[in-house]
Amino acid sequence: MNILFAASEAHPLVKTGGLADVAGSLPRAIKNSQQDIRLILPAYPAAIANAGELKPVAELELPGAAAPVRLLQGRLPHTRVRLYLVDAPEHFDRPGGPYSSPQGGDWPDNAERFALFARAVCSVAMDRAGLEWQPGIVHCNDWQTGLVPALLSMEKQRPATLFTVHNLAYQGLFDQDRFQALQLPAHWWSMENLEYHHQVSFIKGGLVFADCITTVSSTYAREIRTPEFGCGLEGLLEHRKDSLTGILNGVDYQVWSPGRDSLLPYTYTAHRPAAKQKNKTELQKAFGLPVEPGIPLFGHVGRLVEQKGIDLILKLVPKLLQRPMQLVILGTGQKDLEKALRKAHRAHPECIGVHIDYNETLAHLLEAGSDIFLMPSRFEPCGLNQLYSLRYGTPPIVRGTGGLADSVIDATGTNLSQHSATGFVFKNANSHDLLQAIDRALELYAKPESWKNLMMTGMQEDFSWTRSAAAYIDLYTRLLDPQRPDHNAPAEDYFAGHSGTVN
Repeated sequence: MNILFAASEAHPLVKTGGLADVAGSLPRAIKNSQQDIRLILPAYPAAIANAGELKPVAELELPGAAAPVRLLQGRLPHTRVRLYLVDAPEHFDRPGGPYSSPQGGDWPDNAERFALFARAVCSVAMDRAGLEWQPGIVHCNDWQTGLVPALLSMEKQRPATLFTVHNLAYQGLFDQDRFQALQLPAHWWSMENLEYHHQVSFIKGGLVFADCITTVSSTYAREIRTPEFGCGLEGLLEHRKDSLTGILNGVDYQVWSPGRDSLLPYTYTAHRPAAKQKNKTELQKAFGLPVEPGIPLFGHVGRLVEQKGIDLILKLVPKLLQRPMQLVILGTGQKDLEKALRKAHRAHPECIGVHIDYNETLAHLLEAGSDIFLMPSRFEPCGLNQLYSLRYGTPPIVRGTGGLADSVIDATGTNLSQHSATGFVFKNANSHDLLQAIDRALELYAKPESWKNLMMTGMQEDFSWTRSAAAYIDLYTRLLDPQRPDHNAPAEDYFAGHSGTVN
């Protein structure tokens, strides 16, 4: 199969979150299954710098670009995956991140930037770039590529389209004047197309027009069809439920495995786990905590935002101080949460360690050196840190939502006796339920043999990309079935009789 994989970021070229991990790992796993998959993303300065050898292979005349757009070709580092970078300096050659300026605010022309990227993807998809190659599948990811299925819907003999939602909360919403500037079909400014509450929604381009929609866990695929998790799009997603599926993300065990992790001071395995204790000592030192081998050490790494439940942890600080435990937290995010964490650390430096930063080496050490990983997310489409924690012998405490529910088996008495338990799962996003899970973990930690069995079960779980890639390949195969229904028009039967915007 020929597959074009379109994303706005990919590790190790450029990364802001989990999408980059997926875009940097999934294409490699699919390529290893003997499929011709190629990755396309914008030519940010970081992407060009990290890509290695590149050569221009095409020039594209695209609406919205004052000059021809170059297509640069190379390889995704350390893989056999062919890489295309869309080189439009006016849109992508700038400091800061992929979506925001060095000062932190979103680029004001993000609508124009990613509309241009979508048009470049469509040029490659329709074999108009002179590459003498056309995909049968275009796999798009998140709102930044949402216009691709919409634009391809106007083409004859087009490839099939698959749209993956990594986080429905980020929808690519822009004012109406932006829609008018994008030179899109006027009738797309309607509730049955791209309009959403008097704004243009890029993510609706994927949700309405793609032949198939996936998201990054089975539970999240069900959750986003409900008002609690649907972000206002649950009606549309419920209508498209027969085209919606969930495939859990995988882990790149070449990078995230304690037996080969080059960023750890000490490596260890499930069969030889003793060096985990040495990493704990190094972690305690790194966060300025007393080196106490026997005290349970809880860790958290991630974006410091309410979605991740950091505020729930902060509310528990007075009660946590009454328990024999230490806590280390690494990340950046909302300024109020950063401030509150710094305050907690200053007040209790003997048991709370905080680094307001993102440091890849320290993130690996935190996974290896912690005894227990805290991940009390309010919602979590997939989550990766709980998967890392399992492999590193660091049983996670998670809320039973999204990919967390799909990947962590609660340490109930039955599951422990059957050696299937891998962590601790709580139901409701509140501090009371989180504290109960923490206390259950502390109780089991005090039973060394039971704790060792829990660790070993988690370390032997397999969440490699091989399994996820096989599920995507099966989905691609079904999409290429000649009997698949034509999807060149949006699902008008859903919108019939509705007025206003989608609920």
